[in-house]
Amino acid sequence: QVRLVETGGGLVQAGGSLRLSCAASGGTFTRYTMAWFRRAPGKEQEFVAAINWSGANINYADSVKSRFTISRDNAKTTVYLQMNRLKPEDTAVYYCAADLWGSATPELKQYEDWGQGTQVTVSS
Repeated sequence: QVRLVETGGGLVQAGGSLRLSCAASGGTFTRYTMAWFRRAPGKEQEFVAAINWSGANINYADSVKSRFTISRDNAKTTVYLQMNRLKPEDTAVYYCAADLWGSATPELKQYEDWGQGTQVTVSS
């Protein structure tokens, strides 16, 4: 089991940028595929992006492709989500998740460990 702590959320105007970080502890970080999901008010949790242990396999939701970039620093046991050209519809709580020996799947049920989430609010 790995413990995940997200930081970097906040309030930003449409068109702006934010960088989320997720620090992992308590496990061997390179055994995990890492992902970001989000839950908007009144909606179900949805996949945002995932990256496998080496960074060679990356997956994005269509809604964020070309605007968001997921990356990881295995030495710092941290995964990042750089969010550019933010839109009001990106407003959500963003969650970091870990999948042991995973393959960057967008399937929520494959992820065993979750952070507490960080709020991102994009004003119009």
